[in-house]
Amino acid sequence: MRNLHGAVSSKHAPAVTAAVKTIFAHTDPADVGEQWDQVTDTFAASFPKATAMMREAKTDVLAFTAFPKGHWQKIWSNNPIERLNKEIKRRADVVEIFPKCGGPSEDSDCHGL
Repeated sequence: MRNLHGAVSSKHAPAVTAAVKTIFAHTDPADVGEQWDQVTDTFAASFPKATAMMREAKTDVLAFTAFPKGHWQKIWSNNPIERLNKEIKRRADVVEIFPKCGGPSEDSDCHGL
């Protein structure tokens, strides 16, 4: 999406985002591909750079449709690094709930724990 936003003006970015989101609303692999083509054709006249990018990226972006539908939500993200960082943060937040015991600034033995 970020690359696609670079190909259109910021004024048109919300409309482009809304159109692309319609692609991922479908649950049938054939419908997803058809919607991709329809959105690409819609962009052809107004956004030729975005159209070229979408035609080139179709196979890669729609690769998630080859997997069972139950896996789609985990796969279709185009930024697995963000998903990984979110998971690390979630796990770190859980660990930080517990008090630090025996640190150099601690005078007590963790309040009797």
